[in-house]
Amino acid sequence: MVVGRHRETKAVVDLGAVYHNVVEEKSRLQDGQELFAVVKANAYGHGLVQVAQAAKQAGATGFCVALIDEGVALRAAGLTEPILILGVNSPLEAVFMAQNDLSVAVGDVKFLQDAAPSLKQAGLKLKVHLALDTGMGRIGFRSPAELQLAVRTLQGTESQFIFEGLFTHFASADTNDTAYFDQQIAKLDELLAVVKQRPRYVSFANTATAMWHAKFSGNVVRYGIGMYGLNPSGTEVSAPGQLRPALELVSQLAAVKQVSAGTSIGYGQTYQAPADEWIGTLPIGYADGWSRRMQGFKLLVAGQFCEIVGRVCMDQIMIRLPHSFPVGTKVTLIGKNGGEEITAQAVADYAQTIHYEIISTLSERIQRVYVWNDEQ
Repeated sequence: MVVGRHRETKAVVDLGAVYHNVVEEKSRLQDGQELFAVVKANAYGHGLVQVAQAAKQAGATGFCVALIDEGVALRAAGLTEPILILGVNSPLEAVFMAQNDLSVAVGDVKFLQDAAPSLKQAGLKLKVHLALDTGMGRIGFRSPAELQLAVRTLQGTESQFIFEGLFTHFASADTNDTAYFDQQIAKLDELLAVVKQRPRYVSFANTATAMWHAKFSGNVVRYGIGMYGLNPSGTEVSAPGQLRPALELVSQLAAVKQVSAGTSIGYGQTYQAPADEWIGTLPIGYADGWSRRMQGFKLLVAGQFCEIVGRVCMDQIMIRLPHSFPVGTKVTLIGKNGGEEITAQAVADYAQTIHYEIISTLSERIQRVYVWNDEQ
């Protein structure tokens, strides 16, 4: 995708905040525990390679991605640490993954059976992390018998695999109600009973589990949303420590005009000026990931909240200004401006979604600008 470098709409990513958040989480780890930085989906919209490098500087010893291509991009950037692909992959990709020293999540024995011949022919071994479905319902072994068969397959003397790890994912670790979490723990114990010899990496903790259920973490924490300075629980449960949001979304006034009472703004005549008003136009729209649902939300101009009026367009939005501002005036969609702040959580609340979606769907055509702030 083309990056919009010649317009003043930017996602400003503070790699110092990423570093801070990783260091803070590492300070809570127990002896022998490691942190793998979750950098899938372009590092939740922050920039895959840049975030991975900052996380490595802060002490991350591995990375988690969703796609083979994300892992290959990290290898191309010179990162040599373990890279776990969390998503499901075809056994036809086994040789390619092994060639690029990528570890893969496996949740069924058939993958192992189908991938083994091509790996043997290529003279390669593939690093495998067995996925345990304890209640998430996505991928993974649910039956102790099937899991036991998978372990035997991996540990066989003629195996074309390296049994590097196992993991599960908790579906409700970020809520005050622990009933389902406890149910998943019981299922996990049932499955682990058939794994007599544990692999190198045992990972049960996403960010939420690491924050609020640390004793169930295993020896690897998969640190995702917390690395970007956001609370996985939203507002339900307070996060420990001091998270620093790493992303600011800014644009500027590309046009400013005064309209008379009754003037319609945008598609569908969904807004008509009730009086003479100043209207500003910004170069950002739903093609950039700023959803049409955001009509009526308020942005910051010189510390003043200004409502989005009319429908969000593909490439532009319009806001009602309290008075005339010069073209080029900064507008903040996420971040601080003039002593006020718009959080990703506030955007998510208005859009009736979660902040994960808000930041990870910011289009790649928004230019990312990287800074490193050391303030605490």
